[in-house]
Amino acid sequence: MSERIAAAFSDNGKAAALMPYLMGGYPDMEASRAVGEACADAGADLIELGVPYSDPLADGPVIHAAATDALAAGATVEGVIGVCEALAARLPVVLMVYANVVLAGGAEAFAGRAADAGASGLIVPDLPHDEAGELRAACDARGLALVPLVAPTSTGERLAAIGADARGFVYTVSVTGTTGERGELPEGLEHTVERVRGTTELPVAVGFGISTGEQARRVAAVADGVIVGSRIVRAAGEEGAAGVRSVVEELALALR
Repeated sequence: MSERIAAAFSDNGKAAALMPYLMGGYPDMEASRAVGEACADAGADLIELGVPYSDPLADGPVIHAAATDALAAGATVEGVIGVCEALAARLPVVLMVYANVVLAGGAEAFAGRAADAGASGLIVPDLPHDEAGELRAACDARGLALVPLVAPTSTGERLAAIGADARGFVYTVSVTGTTGERGELPEGLEHTVERVRGTTELPVAVGFGISTGEQARRVAAVADGVIVGSRIVRAAGEEGAAGVRSVVEELALALR
């Protein structure tokens, strides 16, 4: 399954892999499945599928509100895993899920559920690298990639440790702070990516703050993957699958 992640980076025909983030169960479960299908139709190479959580510390207002709405609409972990299973038939899916959800029933159990649903990997943004060994072993046993996050403020020593243990790709946060659309990407983005590349042979993907074709092109000039979250989630809430399709088509065109 993690081999599908490698293929998403090597066989995409673009300057970098396009990786939309979706909130599972938003605006409702069936609509989130349609949004994922629209992403696949419009040129996405990999989908990050968020499991809604009541206290999403890494997420800004758009994704936080979407998680709240999804939970209010009855979204469940099992329901989102069902969306994962449907979308994994089209393209690789990486579940983004907070640590409490994973650890509540045990790392091995959650990795097994994700693998059985066809997921290719997991991202757990609030699980410290030093505490990720059990989950990484469980993911390795089921062929899932446990994808780590790094930030511009990560020290060289920490980047080296995370890069050595990374699976799938390294998710590089472009800014310190939470997710959300921003008018400008940071001046030091290229330097940040260069530092991460020095620690791993895996692809480097950049997320947080990317919402336009121009920003996507700038990221693709230095990174292997472009992650777009809040812009996609906002479109899902305002315009549904048709709006998401339009946004993803625009981003895919910018990367060609």
